[in-house]
Amino acid sequence: MTQKITLSIPDMLHERLTEWRSSFNFSKLFQDALTEAIEKKENFQNRLSNDMDMGEIIKRLRREKLTWGKKHFEIGKKEALGWARTAKYEALLYVTSFERYYDIIFDPQMIHYFKQAYQTAGLVPYPEAGPAEQLPDHDKKFIDGWFNGLHEFWDQVKDRI
Repeated sequence: MTQKITLSIPDMLHERLTEWRSSFNFSKLFQDALTEAIEKKENFQNRLSNDMDMGEIIKRLRREKLTWGKKHFEIGKKEALGWARTAKYEALLYVTSFERYYDIIFDPQMIHYFKQAYQTAGLVPYPEAGPAEQLPDHDKKFIDGWFNGLHEFWDQVKDRI
């Protein structure tokens, strides 16, 4: 038994298709292309499961992810300590009051600093738009480290001033 499906194509391709309609069996062409694409995916999946121990790969990638996250956390912490050393008192009060940490990189008062901090730290290009909840993991680790460094600094100085 055969099943019918509907396909969408851009207008420009439809114009070209109309011109050549009598030269092709479009059902056969689509079936052959789809069969080939599915077989490629199935072959790839089979090679992955047969050629490699997926459990070991996953363990390795988890270790790499942890190391990668720690690296970005430490970069953020170092950046915060550098910033805090020269920050004005009012700026310190401002940033220590942030409750939604990830929003700080989009804050009008801090956006220019964070663009520069990303460049200085050699991080992936600065995210231009939110929402903050959709930031990639490396951005979140960087910001987590930044606030950790900031709060460590603030805890050392706030009672002395």
